[in-house]
Amino acid sequence: MSSIFTKIINGEIPGYKVAEDENFIAILDVNPNAKGHTLCIPKQEINAIFDMDEDLYLGLMKFSRKVAKALEKTIECKRIGVAVVGLEVPHTHVHLIPLHDMDDMRFQRKVSLTKEEFEELASAIRANL
Repeated sequence: MSSIFTKIINGEIPGYKVAEDENFIAILDVNPNAKGHTLCIPKQEINAIFDMDEDLYLGLMKFSRKVAKALEKTIECKRIGVAVVGLEVPHTHVHLIPLHDMDDMRFQRKVSLTKEEFEELASAIRANL
């Protein structure tokens, strides 16, 4: 069965796309820890990050860095945090989280955005790629 990320990649369900290339996609997290919380995902459905072959893994890190740099230009924050947890969706993904304090990385405090706010934010990040 396809993961929710594969369904977004295939256009079966909507997502707020920030960046995309032939191997990866970046989307806004719809249950974000902070405004701008973005997920970088390989298009190939692989459950665990260290199951990826080395070239794909390094490509994901390079892609994530590019997106993080755009986030820094878009969202006022102290820095961009990086997390790979992998328990909530069985499809490798890198969390990029604009940080204001340590609690932004705890996955307990969430922010709410409207559909319009998500769309405007995705557009602003894309403009800074």
